[in-house]
Amino acid sequence: MKIQIKKLRKNAKVPKFALDGDVAMDLFSNEDILIKPGERISCRTGIAIKLPSGYAGLIWDKSGLSHKQGLKMLGGVFDSNYLGEWFIGLINLGMQEYKIEKYQKIAQVVFQRIEQPEIEEVEDFEKQTVRGKNAFGSTGKF
Repeated sequence: MKIQIKKLRKNAKVPKFALDGDVAMDLFSNEDILIKPGERISCRTGIAIKLPSGYAGLIWDKSGLSHKQGLKMLGGVFDSNYLGEWFIGLINLGMQEYKIEKYQKIAQVVFQRIEQPEIEEVEDFEKQTVRGKNAFGSTGKF
C-alpha cells in the first residue's frame, strides 16, 4: 500500500511512524492553539493525504495527551476520496487550558482496508445469538 502526502503549507510536518512496528502514524499540529476546558477545536495539520481506493484513515487519540491532559479526539474517519486538509477535532476534557504547539503530535492515524457491504433489509434475522438484544452491562462485570 502506498499513500501520497501533500504539504498544503510549506512549513507543515509530514506524518511519520515513531518506531518500527507502530500501528499508527503520528499527525502533527501546524499551528499554536490554546484549548480551554470544555472547548472543542479543529486543529490544522497543513497536509492532505491521498489514500488508495478501498482504504480509510482512522484517527485516534495520542494516549499521553488523552490520559495526562484530558485531550480527546473527535470524529476521526478520512475517506479515500477526500483530498482536502486534514483537520483534527479535539476537545479539552481536563480542568486546565492546554496549549498545543506547532509541530506537536496531536493524534495518530491507522490505515485500514474498508469493505462496502451489500445491504439487505430483512423482517428478522435468520439466526439468533446467545446475546440477542441484551445491551450495556449484559455480560456482567467479570
